[in-house]
Amino acid sequence: MNANARIFVVDNDGAVRESLSLLLEQEDFSVETFDSAEAFLTNFQAGPHSCAIVDIRMPVMDGMQLQAELTRRGILLPVIFLTGHGDIPLSVRAIKHGAVDFLTKPVSGATLLESVRMALDESDRLNSVAAASQSAAERIVSLTEREREVMALAVDGLSNKESARRLGISHRTVEIHRARIMHKTGADTLIDLVRIAHAAAPPPE
Repeated sequence: MNANARIFVVDNDGAVRESLSLLLEQEDFSVETFDSAEAFLTNFQAGPHSCAIVDIRMPVMDGMQLQAELTRRGILLPVIFLTGHGDIPLSVRAIKHGAVDFLTKPVSGATLLESVRMALDESDRLNSVAAASQSAAERIVSLTEREREVMALAVDGLSNKESARRLGISHRTVEIHRARIMHKTGADTLIDLVRIAHAAAPPPE
């Protein structure tokens, strides 16, 4: 199982990169190391079941800036931060921005491996959600503008008659639109349709 996981180590300290690589490779993880955030962004290839262990303090671009850039690019990569100094405010800020963990050097092997496994679980969850969202979006893109209006009202809980009054069209026309919506999206029930609509919705800012 570990052989399928990819761990990216980003740290400007060569000794840290070497020790982390040794520890992770002993657990059969696939490890790639980078000596700067810039090198990582230029050369790494994103993929499922992966995470990054990132030094919080690096020259030019630090760990927090790297995390922000990953988010800006829409890259689903859980981050574990490492720091040489215990900094509670910084750790809180990192976690609030989506970091999986915030560890202080030197970190024990057991603690690091626990965080890595937690990050890989989060990677799987994020990719599963993204796949569901993509699938839902592809189903909804085939709907006409009117069908999307009818779907939105149905998802909000309005009956066919209420939707017809809201849109100024006949009850029968709404029924036809809803039948087409169910067919195009593959939804069998209104609950299925609600799930598809929510999965396709963009995340809140």
